[in-house]
Amino acid sequence: MIRFVYANDLHRFPLLSDTMYRDRAGQFHDRLNWDIHVDENGYERDCYDALNPLYCIYEMPDGTHGGSGRLMPTLGRNMFNEHFTSLSDGVEITSPLIWESTRFCISPRLQGSMAGAKKISTALMLAGCEVGLRYGITNFIAVFERPMLRIYRSTGWGPEVIGEDGEGRDKLCLGLWEINQEVRQRILDRSAEGLDLGEIPAPAQFAMAA
Repeated sequence: MIRFVYANDLHRFPLLSDTMYRDRAGQFHDRLNWDIHVDENGYERDCYDALNPLYCIYEMPDGTHGGSGRLMPTLGRNMFNEHFTSLSDGVEITSPLIWESTRFCISPRLQGSMAGAKKISTALMLAGCEVGLRYGITNFIAVFERPMLRIYRSTGWGPEVIGEDGEGRDKLCLGLWEINQEVRQRILDRSAEGLDLGEIPAPAQFAMAA
């Protein structure tokens, strides 16, 4: 199932939290070789995890992390405006109707299970769409490496690529996802079986200060 958890409440789910941060280290640091910090616990966490983002987490039957994404508004600090505006010719994206999605992660423990990874990817995309509809958001933005575009499109909700930089598989893309009921139905049509979504919490207060 999908759990929607704000960072301030993540301590209520210690196994889910522990395995999510470890899986993020496994995917982004170990497999993709990103230049990011992994702490003494084997966790990958950054400064944006401290700003009370909303996590959409796919919880496996044993209570561990199967996949996740991190959502936060563009009105406050966010990764795109602080690190990737080269993809938009220096223009920051700031709007109450646009949120940023980062750290889209499928557990490395699922490598070799394409069906499992596809199911989780689709569930996470549906979760993001449901959050957008619930909160009155019109769009998500995200920065991703070019190979991820095929995965996003396979779920029924591919982005409009509005900025690119680099070459080949290492090319970075800035994507814009439109949120509406048609998109929601398209994702559901791509799902081989029902997707179990937990309760979406009311919008929380975010830490906006630097």
